[in-house]
Amino acid sequence: MGIIEVHNVSRTFTVRTRAGRLRREKREVRAVDGLDFTVEEGECVGYIGPNGAGKSTTIKMLTGILVPTGGRLRVASVDPARERVGLARRIGVVFGQRTTLWWDLPLRDSYELARRIYRIPDARYRANLERCVELLELGALLDTPVRQLSLGQRMRGDLAAALLHDPQVLYLDEPTIGLDVVSKSRVRAFLREVNTLQRTTVLLTTHDLTDIEQLCRRVMVIDHGRVVYDGGLEGLHAAGESERTLVVDLAEVCAPIEVPGARVVRTDGPRQWLAIPARASAAPVLAAVAARYPLVDLSVREPAIEDVIARMYSSSEAHPKGATV
Repeated sequence: MGIIEVHNVSRTFTVRTRAGRLRREKREVRAVDGLDFTVEEGECVGYIGPNGAGKSTTIKMLTGILVPTGGRLRVASVDPARERVGLARRIGVVFGQRTTLWWDLPLRDSYELARRIYRIPDARYRANLERCVELLELGALLDTPVRQLSLGQRMRGDLAAALLHDPQVLYLDEPTIGLDVVSKSRVRAFLREVNTLQRTTVLLTTHDLTDIEQLCRRVMVIDHGRVVYDGGLEGLHAAGESERTLVVDLAEVCAPIEVPGARVVRTDGPRQWLAIPARASAAPVLAAVAARYPLVDLSVREPAIEDVIARMYSSSEAHPKGATV
């Protein structure tokens, strides 16, 4: 039994569209269509997909904000829609473009209000606050009103607020959006520690795929309301039919290299770029190039995860499963 269980879940919305000057028509739009997955306790899972794929709808159902049209949901053994108050004590939520902090209050007062709302025992509250303040470098900001914080500072403040009550599950929706490189690094380091040491289960939705690469061992790709991939990053490359690039430097300008298992995608004087399938071994290609051509240097570039995801999306769009919102 996983800490998050989603079985054949669907969610439809009724959309009204104009049909002439005085008439409107109704149609059903399926945002989530037969969604099925399980997340085990302590996992950090990337939940990614294009805009309109159904990610936000899924998160809203998992937090109890929306009720599924069909199927069954359980989070920490609780039905989110029926037991929203009980579930709220077991989950934490961070939305990158919204804050749960009180705008005109100092950060410290927002945390004190959270303590009272979640009824956190004093000793546990002090210990959690001290840990979050240290790891997220919030000490100098505790007496600053939230409205005066930068986006990166506010995001770190929101993360601390979401974890003060020791949630079993943490939902993160674009937690690094708009942050600078330093702030992103701090947030990622903090999330790694929370997931590793506290065994907090993390479900992360993001368009910054570096977040996925640095934080998640498992990735779920959703498109048109369905999971089109569920597995590790290495398997993602295979599913997306991605390619590695061999950058070959020759001693002289040569005709495009011809070796089995590779194709030339670009040439620039004595330098040539060869593409090989990411799941294939590069050793035979390297050996063939070294044996047949005046090789000076060679490097291997792994495929960018952005390219892999884009290829999967393109494939999905070519065979759509239905409309989404």
